[in-house]
Amino acid sequence: MSSIKVIGGKELKGELRIQGSKNAALPVIAATILNKGITILKNCPKILDVFHMIKILEELGCQTAWDEDTLMIDSSKASITHVSEDSVQKMRSSILYLGAILGRFHEVTIAYPGGCSIGKRPIDYHLNAIKKMNVTQEFLGEEDRIIHCYTDRIVGNDIFLEFPSVGATQNVILTAVLSEGVTRIFNAAREPEITELCNYLIEAGARICGKGTAFIEVEGVKQLHDVSFTLSPDRIVAGTYMAAIAANKGEGILTNVPVRYIDATMRMLRKTGCTIESTEDTVKISSKHRPKSIDLLKTQPYPGFPTDMQSQLMSVLCFADGTSTIVEEIFESRYQNVNELQKMGAIIALDKKDNSAIITGVERLHGAVVNAHDLRGGAALVIAGLAAEGTTIIRDATCIERGYEDICRDFTALGATISYCSENAT
Repeated sequence: MSSIKVIGGKELKGELRIQGSKNAALPVIAATILNKGITILKNCPKILDVFHMIKILEELGCQTAWDEDTLMIDSSKASITHVSEDSVQKMRSSILYLGAILGRFHEVTIAYPGGCSIGKRPIDYHLNAIKKMNVTQEFLGEEDRIIHCYTDRIVGNDIFLEFPSVGATQNVILTAVLSEGVTRIFNAAREPEITELCNYLIEAGARICGKGTAFIEVEGVKQLHDVSFTLSPDRIVAGTYMAAIAANKGEGILTNVPVRYIDATMRMLRKTGCTIESTEDTVKISSKHRPKSIDLLKTQPYPGFPTDMQSQLMSVLCFADGTSTIVEEIFESRYQNVNELQKMGAIIALDKKDNSAIITGVERLHGAVVNAHDLRGGAALVIAGLAAEGTTIIRDATCIERGYEDICRDFTALGATISYCSENAT
């Protein structure tokens, strides 16, 4: 596994174009199984999670090809309904093939998914919802870790989600697109990635109403057709680079930004003292002083503050003037980077009762050898290293490549001294 070496203390300044959205690309790639033809995906990010999803497509019998940031998928010859356990264990989003394969072939065998260790993330919501659509479920293998779903016909139904789970909402939509009748999802997730999936499916011939709201209605159709679709930019990548500028007293211009989807992130960064100007797809951010503390920051489902930005904001608040409190309400294990930040001199206290972190800001952090435990936590350690004094080595940095095309390339463009290095570098 690779590491990242950061020499801190360099002011970040420059212009960057934001890559395509990871969280939009993954469900859309799974959804291409539903079209017995060709899908062209433009602005598709070249990241590890996308490569894993493509590998599964190819195992199912699809053909894929790249042309710069455009991905072509031919699913006309797909015939396999079993997703290998090895492929599923590499990433959480592989569970989206549950609904997509079931929707096309009326049968699927898939293992429980893997991915970042940021919490339990059970798939009960997915399975309970799909079961109501005339789908029989069996659990096989050791500890019932293999899921086998089958049906003679998928029948639309009313689905009431106990929690607005993004993955469960997406899987119900994928299952319902080629069903008989109408499926109504109550308490659906409202994240932009749900809207992106719906936009793709609608352009391919699906009938979906209510995208972006807590009530989504899917009327089943007989088939989908070929489509060319452009993925939106990545709101979390944009937020990550904005947070880095906030921590480093820098300034930058970000282009190809999904500004309409990053309100909560911009609001919090403004609270830290950043000056932010935005147009439809461009953000100019400037941070000239030590960050201000934030009394209370809670992660919430969209449109609230995203859990995927919590770790990055924690790194900013480590430098804040005063004490800040973060309450993580989505994933119970998303504080794994706290021990690593403490190695750099951060003062952070955790309270397990309400899953909160109390951050007492310090004027400076110092470089250290730290470990990336998950995708966003790894990116947050890069931010801390950029603003710290001395050299920081982030080990196990491969997980960062799951969501960022080339984080070293991008920060170098902003003036940072950062590079990939061997695992044992010091």
